[in-house]
Amino acid sequence: MDAKQIFSFIKIEHTLFSLPFVLMGYFIALEQFNIPPSIDLLWILLAAVGARGLAMALNRIIDRDIDAANPRTENRHLASGEMSLQTAWTLCAVFLAMLLIGAGLLNPVALMMSWLPVLVFVIYPYMKRYTWLCHLWLGLCLGLAPAGAWVAIAADIHGWAAITGMFDYNTEFLWASTILPISLGVTLWITAFDINYARMDVESDREQGIHSFPSTFDEKATTRTTVQLTLVWFACFAISDPMDGIWFLAAAGGMAVINIWVVLAKEKFEDFQTVLFRASMLTGWALLLALIIGFMLEPSEIMLD
Repeated sequence: MDAKQIFSFIKIEHTLFSLPFVLMGYFIALEQFNIPPSIDLLWILLAAVGARGLAMALNRIIDRDIDAANPRTENRHLASGEMSLQTAWTLCAVFLAMLLIGAGLLNPVALMMSWLPVLVFVIYPYMKRYTWLCHLWLGLCLGLAPAGAWVAIAADIHGWAAITGMFDYNTEFLWASTILPISLGVTLWITAFDINYARMDVESDREQGIHSFPSTFDEKATTRTTVQLTLVWFACFAISDPMDGIWFLAAAGGMAVINIWVVLAKEKFEDFQTVLFRASMLTGWALLLALIIGFMLEPSEIMLD
């Protein structure tokens, strides 16, 4: 199997969803702890790419029978027999090694916490068999991206106290007002996207007993819930400490409006899913750019002494 087939198998283009939030967690940590960039970014990216590949490979393996029964996904590598199950498991091992090596090169805390995303990835494919909350669980998978990058830097300085310790050691947890709202925002943003992505498979999901939100509720409920989730993820970004300046606030507000408009105007688009994908992908990169600009032009007050 060549590189092109591997990239197709793991949907490499979907990395565009998680990468900006990995970088966001990294830059927030640099700003919060007032430290310069370092080679740690390389190890964070290695771990992130490994985690992303592992998540997709596990999903493809566990869902291969469901994919085979769905006309939209019946041509996927495992469902069609283009790739053997042994090859898929080998790729899982490679991606897991990337995650562990990247985490190990960062610090012991990052390595010891690497079990968490793996567990979340394994559970996700089974969620859709039991509950429409599977979309929220997928959001959690990507919500771990900024948190993981932040911990990778914070633990270099504070060790386990990056997770268990408090800001100034007497007021609030180090992550409470910085990375937590960002991770919650990402979780809800991806949840809203995935609910709409599942519109493509409503009939197949109902036939197979898959509990997606659109197959469980109606079109009106799906649209209404998407708007509500979008407003809440904007609120999460709005209350985070990196929002000291206007840049991030403007980007979050603007992208929230665009995401809502795309969903409300879905009937106007010849290919709603493509438009949705592009708007959602743009959201992460717009927020990352705004965050960087804000840090450059309006230094944050959250830095530690």
